[in-house]
Amino acid sequence: MKSRWTRGDSCVLRGVVNSRVWLAQAVIVVKDEPEETILLLPPGAQCAYPEGYWRWGKGDYSQGNRWQEAKSQNLTLRELTWRTNRVLMFLEPQKYFSCFLFWDDATDVFNCYYINFQLPYSRSHVGFDTLDLELDIVIDPQLKWHWKDEADYQAGIQEGGIHEDWVKGIDDAQEDVFDRIRNCNCPFDGSWMHWKPDTSWTPPRLPGRWQDVKG
Repeated sequence: MKSRWTRGDSCVLRGVVNSRVWLAQAVIVVKDEPEETILLLPPGAQCAYPEGYWRWGKGDYSQGNRWQEAKSQNLTLRELTWRTNRVLMFLEPQKYFSCFLFWDDATDVFNCYYINFQLPYSRSHVGFDTLDLELDIVIDPQLKWHWKDEADYQAGIQEGGIHEDWVKGIDDAQEDVFDRIRNCNCPFDGSWMHWKPDTSWTPPRLPGRWQDVKG
């Protein structure tokens, strides 16, 4: 397991639940320092999502919601290629959220900032592990914001997939998040809006043993 990754390295950002990989995204390291890690998810990156992902996006929960499927012994991941959006992810140790920046990759148009509430990350043999906790905030370039996926978040709580201490972590994190938006703290100060990846970087692939979770 690496203690630090080097700029340009490929690694994997994984969602892990019940000691199993629930989601995996091959990413490129932009920065990895003790106080902040920045990862790039570019079009062409290899990812793996649960089979249910395509059903849930259409509002089909006939075979269970995300948290019910995560508890199943038949959890199946399907590999796919990330498309359209270029996503820059800002992670900080011990935080119950990360900040994403979205661009349309073909036009270089900056779309939005995005707060993703998630478990504080840990380091793994292939990169970084966390778990998306459903609740999000979408923030436009003028810093106007709105909540996203509130119903899914409440369903996760009711299902027992989102634990009480995780809810408290999200509640406690919100003051920090809104202070950053209100005060235009980086990256909400616009300093990254025109950032572009190194032209030598190629779309990352999932490495061998990417599904292994070490206890």
